[in-house]
Amino acid sequence: MQTSPNISDPRWYDRPWAAFLFFTRLPFWRIHQPPRQSYNSVVEWWPLVGWLTGGVMAAVLWWGSQLLPWSVTVVLAMAIRMLLTGALHEDGLADFFDGFGGGGSDRQRILDIMKDSHIGTYGVLALVVYLALLFCLLVSLPPQLAALTVLAGDPYAKMLSAQVVQMMPYARTEQTAKSRTVYRRMTTMSALLLAVQGLLPLGLYIFFIIETARWEYLVFLPCLTMYFLYRLIWSRLRGYTGDCCGALFLLTELTFYLTVVALC
Repeated sequence: MQTSPNISDPRWYDRPWAAFLFFTRLPFWRIHQPPRQSYNSVVEWWPLVGWLTGGVMAAVLWWGSQLLPWSVTVVLAMAIRMLLTGALHEDGLADFFDGFGGGGSDRQRILDIMKDSHIGTYGVLALVVYLALLFCLLVSLPPQLAALTVLAGDPYAKMLSAQVVQMMPYARTEQTAKSRTVYRRMTTMSALLLAVQGLLPLGLYIFFIIETARWEYLVFLPCLTMYFLYRLIWSRLRGYTGDCCGALFLLTELTFYLTVVALC
């Protein structure tokens, strides 16, 4: 039976530590190496990693804008986040579009294409369009607002995307998974911790930045994107993969930024 993280357990920190090791390329392993079983719960701490990646990106946007042209700063911030994560989510986005674009309705073919390390036409086009949209959305915001928006949008989008592990089973087996990891379903305590990680930055952002009459759009529209992507994934695969999680995050986050720009 699964048990929720317990702060009285001396190894309770293994699970969030595994998340930072899994979702970033920073050498946290030099400090501590959690056991292998800790990695099956990394999505439960994904938004917490967003505090780091979103925070670094926001810092670059904030301070870089005071030294460099704004457009250059935005490109630099995007590049630094990709370096932090090893372009993990962008790789998932490309594989997702390759699989769903080239695999038709054949479930096994979609999975095979997504697992192929080569990038196809759909993947290239998806990355070009995604990066162009992300750049245009961020550069259209004032530096201070862009930085605060990233601080809220990164963890919130990861919180929403993590729900997929509760909504459907994993589409592969642990042996055939790219990362050799199958995420576990969240316990009640894990789900509550996930919500705190994603909603706390969003709540502060809404309270201090967004007009009260408009906050529901900021919350609802990314949820709508996540729901339609979930329906697509379920109809084709009857399960999710790590690539699906990466694509869900980036497209949900993009919807968040698009909503902010529309509201401004």
